[in-house]
Amino acid sequence: MSQRIEFAETGGAEVLQMVEVSPKAPGPGEVRVCNKAVGLNFIDIYFRTGLYPAPSLPSGLGTEGAGVVEAVGEGVTHLKEGDRVAYAQGPLGAYAEQHTLPADKVVILPDGVDFETAAASMLKGLTVQYLLRQTYPLKGGETILFHAAAGGVGSIACQWARALGVKLIGTVSTAEKAALAEKNGAWATINYSTEDVVERVRELTDGAMCDVVYDSIGKDTWETSLDCLKPRGLMVSFGNASGPVEGVNIGILNQKGALFVTRPSLNGYADTRERLEMMCEDFFAMLDSGQVSIDIAQHYPLSEAGKAQEALQSRQTTGSTILLP
Repeated sequence: MSQRIEFAETGGAEVLQMVEVSPKAPGPGEVRVCNKAVGLNFIDIYFRTGLYPAPSLPSGLGTEGAGVVEAVGEGVTHLKEGDRVAYAQGPLGAYAEQHTLPADKVVILPDGVDFETAAASMLKGLTVQYLLRQTYPLKGGETILFHAAAGGVGSIACQWARALGVKLIGTVSTAEKAALAEKNGAWATINYSTEDVVERVRELTDGAMCDVVYDSIGKDTWETSLDCLKPRGLMVSFGNASGPVEGVNIGILNQKGALFVTRPSLNGYADTRERLEMMCEDFFAMLDSGQVSIDIAQHYPLSEAGKAQEALQSRQTTGSTILLP
């Protein structure tokens, strides 16, 4: 038997339960991974609350983890038992001691990347890769606004932007988080608890505003983000921490400067094995170079997944959080 976190109904963190299940044997094209560490991400909360519907209930939770391949299904040729691996996509169920998923979503870890680092950073690192290198291919010299700059994704984005020669302005909620974002490479920070974000962006850019805004907050920051863009700037809405953006009249994009907007996701970019491998190669190279490092600021036992999610949702965390089976 194996343990995993399940939820039989949507709701608060209290719906998460640790249960015993029989490990699923991998079918054709699948592998079973014995997890050594599991990643915690805001998308997990979206599934728990029902913002993103799970395929069925009861359901497992989580899509990111790292561990050792312990069983290989028919037709899998790029992985074998004993391989050190990580994954960031696939069916829900990573909050578990063992997880069976499609082999084409699993990548071999370089020797220099340990399990905890991989579990803490695969989804976040690949997210930053597509945001900075594909959604808007930054070349250096641009000025961008990145919300939640001291969080898991934001911490990586600050470092990667600095490596690219990009001026990243990060929004944060406290002075402590501002210091962390600046340490990670933010060109400037804005404490939205005490400062007007739009006015501060105007001051920092001498009125030029930003080429791109990266917004994982959603409903609460939609209008603010648009107002921080220069004419024909790009709004990248990639999360819903405060709730989804709804009821938008797209004419507002014209009124605010012929703006562009996109709503990307990791699955929309890492949609083939070739693209996933390219993105991983790029991210692992940043880790290997030392230009990006991963701050695992919180560790929780798997049994306290609900407590970990509450801390993330209430913005009490910095950097990355992992669960340990």
